[in-house]
Amino acid sequence: MSGIRGIGGIFFKSPDPKKLNAWYQRHLGMPTAPDGSNLLRWRRHDDPEKAEVTVWAPFKHDTTYMDPSKASFMVNYIVDDLDAMLEKLRAEDVEVDEKVEEYEYGKFGWVFDPDGNKIELWQPMGPGF
Repeated sequence: MSGIRGIGGIFFKSPDPKKLNAWYQRHLGMPTAPDGSNLLRWRRHDDPEKAEVTVWAPFKHDTTYMDPSKASFMVNYIVDDLDAMLEKLRAEDVEVDEKVEEYEYGKFGWVFDPDGNKIELWQPMGPGF
């Protein structure tokens, strides 16, 4: 089993996510889709035929998505086998959230680093992944 293969997302809190998105789009050319998502597309170094994506997303300042972490951010890492990764981390006494969610675009699980920061692990699935 391998470890992470890339950053799948960078999520952080903002008092005004829409205004912040507009600023990044205007001044830095951040690619923003009509639905407001910010997708940075890239290719895998070890297999350039495979496309990947990193989501850059400001959340409302009062979001609970990153709870119980007190951090104002969360990093999402891409993994090849979420179940195996979570099993390995449990065996190493890493704090693992028991919740796993699955959608058409992938499976998600969460762990906590020694500082209490919530980390999202994503196994992409479906078309384009």
